[in-house]
Parts: sequence; structure tokens; C-alpha cells
Amino acid sequence: MKRWTKILLAIIGVLVLAGASLPLFVNANTFRPAIEKQLTTTLGRTVKLGDLSLPRFSGSLVAKDVSVSDDPNFSAAPFLTAKEVRIGVSLRHLIFSREVHLRSFQIESPQINVIRAVNGTWNFSSIGHPTGAPASSASEAAEKARKDAEEFADLSVGRIAIENGRAVVAMLPAHGAPSVYEHVNVTARDFSFAAQFPFELSASLPAGGVISATGRVGPINHDDAATSPADAQISVKGLNPVAAGFLNPDAGVSLIADVEMQATSDGQTLKTNGTVHVQNLKLRKGGRAAQKPLDLTYRGTHRLKESTGLIEDATVKIGNAEIHVSGTYQPVSAAAGPAANGAAGAEDPLLSLKLVGQSLPVDELQPLMTAAGIRLPNGSVLRGGTLSMNLGVTGQARALAISGPIALDNTRLVGFDIGSKIHGIAALSGMKTGDTTEFEKLRVDVRVTNAGVVVDKIEAVIPAMGEITGSGTVSPADQLDFNLLMKGGSATGLGKVGVGLLTKLNGSGGGSGNASGVPLRVTGTPDEPNITADVGGIVGKKTKSIASFFGGKKK
Repeated sequence: MKRWTKILLAIIGVLVLAGASLPLFVNANTFRPAIEKQLTTTLGRTVKLGDLSLPRFSGSLVAKDVSVSDDPNFSAAPFLTAKEVRIGVSLRHLIFSREVHLRSFQIESPQINVIRAVNGTWNFSSIGHPTGAPASSASEAAEKARKDAEEFADLSVGRIAIENGRAVVAMLPAHGAPSVYEHVNVTARDFSFAAQFPFELSASLPAGGVISATGRVGPINHDDAATSPADAQISVKGLNPVAAGFLNPDAGVSLIADVEMQATSDGQTLKTNGTVHVQNLKLRKGGRAAQKPLDLTYRGTHRLKESTGLIEDATVKIGNAEIHVSGTYQPVSAAAGPAANGAAGAEDPLLSLKLVGQSLPVDELQPLMTAAGIRLPNGSVLRGGTLSMNLGVTGQARALAISGPIALDNTRLVGFDIGSKIHGIAALSGMKTGDTTEFEKLRVDVRVTNAGVVVDKIEAVIPAMGEITGSGTVSPADQLDFNLLMKGGSATGLGKVGVGLLTKLNGSGGGSGNASGVPLRVTGTPDEPNITADVGGIVGKKTKSIASFFGGKKK
């Protein structure tokens, strides 16, 4: 027994000694041409390796200063560069047969230059395309394609890994600064061009945040690797879409988002659904970041090559009510040039959306009102009641047109006495709404653009004042210009008497009394509105006119 033990230990010692001595007798650089050829054929890109070494017991070749060429239609600079790559190979086949049997491929701290053309094609789309001279006939081309397919079908690698990489994503033609993703880690196991394989990915987003994904990819599309089928579970934390270059800063929209999504692609269409947790939301210039977060669920479809998409439904929960967003987006025409996306080069697609909400609790809407930059007089706030809307949203985010009806019911404006602020009425009629102005209803049609706000078909019922109708505008400089008509038919108490009196004395409408109402002019700013009643020469009216008014009421 001792004898066989000694023999076994001797054999093990010889093997260990052989493994340790192998680098002394094998010049790893002699295998460089075979490995470069194998990788060039596999990737369809020229692969250059620097000095090769064979560390003891590693079973891997270590290559210094590696480069992989880019598609010449995109760039003359390398697609990938790395200081070091570890190539796991079968040493027996490599040494004795000069054959490269890849087992693993590990790239340390590479820089990857990713470019997307305006037609939707990526510079990695052609990875895996066969290299070599073109076929001289259709039959030769078919035969070449068959052989290439067989070769790729036979290729498999146990593990491919990118560790601590840096990905630079740019557009062609270039406009604005590229987006940079640091700490990129990708692992693919049981890689094959002909079958689906699992992958894991993580990276730091531009300007903060992280992304991670797990899923499966494949089979690889030989015609366009970017359109290979895939499904993945994706998690994004701390996404700042403006700083990351996804949203044009000129739009005035900003937020921080956490996203959980399920994504499935057939190579042409990407279907996604998931949840989004939004913080510090700001919807327009002049708005302030919302203090409360919002949560939404969504589902949508994206056409990969065209960069067009359909938002089937995005739902924001507001108390027990919901706001629904649906519609389409598409890229700006290439003819519009880089200026269409702004100086920063961020995407600013054309939108066509519907924004619908019914009986939304006003108290729960305060974060959205803050984010949208809606300002009420003298710092007042809306309390109670409900809001309904049916808005169309069209154009680019930095030049949106928002239009449609808005309705408020049974709400209160707290902190602003409208009645006492109407110059020419309060002193004569004693009309006051108090610190809180109640709105039984308010209906308006709005159109919001960069040229200002147009408000039509105003219909308001304020119990302390009566009915108000009219229209007006708000300029980009926040200057108000409204012409309204106040009637006392639905007013209560002193308000009804005051409006009726002023209507009679004003003489507007040719003696029709309350039917004509009191014209109001509103100027100033949303913070400090100036409301004036057009009562004409009312102050100079004789006392008998007032007596006549009350005498007529007695009859």
C-alpha cells in the first residue's frame, strides 16, 4: 500500500512540475496568430493582441493591449480596447494541434465605444458577420453562408465576462457629449451564436444611479446582432434622465426615478411593463420639485430600429383615483438636424399623448400642481373637491402643446378673498368672500404652449358672487389679460344684491338687469392679480337710481 501511495504521489509531483515548468518551454506568443485569426473570424472584426503569456497553473493565456476594430461605416477608432484579456483555452489542443478551443474569455477594464446611427443601426449590429472576400456568384454566396452558419453553430464558449468596463455611447452624426457608463460588468454563460444563453449585467449610470439586469439572449441574429431576441428583468435605481442625456434639459422636465421592468424582445419589437417610483418631479420651467413621490405602473411597446413607441397605459394613483397616460412617440426627422434635440444632444422625441383623469381629489394633486408650476394668488392653495381633465399633449417636450377641458367641483381657494379684491365693487356693494373662496364649479378649456396660455369657455359658479364667464390669456412673462362677465343669478346673500345693484347702475345690456352682468377685467400676474369691475360712471349715479332699483325689486 505504501508503495502505491508513493507512486501516486510521484505521478502527481511530475504533473505539478510539468504544469509549473510549461511556461518555461512554451512561448505563448507563437500562438498569437492562431488566436487572432480565430477571434477575428468569430467576431467578424479585426482582433489584435499584444504580448501573450501563460501563467503557471492558470489554464489561460493572458493577452496585453487588446483591440477590436469597429465597423468602418461608423468609426476608424477601435470598438473595444483593453489592457488585459484572459483567454481560457484547451492547452492540449493549442500546444499539440495548434487549434484554438475557447473555454472562457475575460476582459479586464475595457473601453467600449457604442455608436447609434440616425437610421437606428448600432455599430455592434455587424458583430458576427463573416469576414473574407465576397462570393463571386449567388451559389457561392449561398454555400459560404451555409458554411459560416455551421461554423457559428459549432462555436460555444463556457463563459464570457467583461469586468469593470467603461462604455461610451454616442450618436452618428455626433451632436452633444456622449453618455458614459462606468463599472460595466457583463457575464454570459454557455455562449453560442445558435442558441439562447443566460446573461447578467450591471453598470453605473451617467450622473449617478445604477442599472442591473438578468435574462437570456439568443440565438444571435447573424444579419444584425442588435436585433437578437432577448428577455430580461431590469432594475434601475437613482436614474436622472436629464443628467444622463435621455431628456433634453431645455424641456424643463426633471426627476429621479427607480424603475423595475420586465422586457421581452423578438429582435424587432420590445415589449415592457413595470413600475416607476418618481421623486423630485418637475414638469416645466418655473415649476418646483414635488415634495411627495409618485408611483406609476405602465406597459408599452417600442420599435427598436425606428425608435418609435406606443404607451399603452401609464397609470398614476392619486388617492383612490387614477391619471391615465397613453399615446405614441417618435424621433424627430433626421432632416431637422441636431438642433431639434437641443445643444446637449439629448433625445427629445415627438409626442402624441392623452392625459385623462376623472374625479381626482384636489388635496392629493398638490405635488403635481407644484411640479407643473401652477401658481395661485398670494400664495393661496386649493383645498377639497375634485378635478377632472381630458388633455391632449403633442410636440417635443421642450415645445409641448397641451390642450383640453379641465373641471373643478366643490373646491375652496384658501388664502385669497376674490370678492374684496375686485376694485370698484367691494367698496360699493360690501361684497366679500372671506379668506376662503368657494367654487361650486369651474369649467375651462386651456391651451398651453411656449407662447403662453389661452383659456376659453370659462364657466364658474362662486356662491358668494354668482356666475362668471369669459376668456383670457397668460403671456410667457406671466402677464394676465382676462375679460370676464359676472352675473348674480346664482349668488347668495349680499353678493346677489350687490351684483344686481351694480349691473342695474352700470346700465350694460340696455336695461336687462341681472341678465347682462358686470364686466370684469383681470390683469397683473398669477401671484398678484389685479381685478377691476367696469362700472362706468356708477359713482356719479344719483341716489334716486339706487332707490329706483330697490323699488323695482319690491314690486
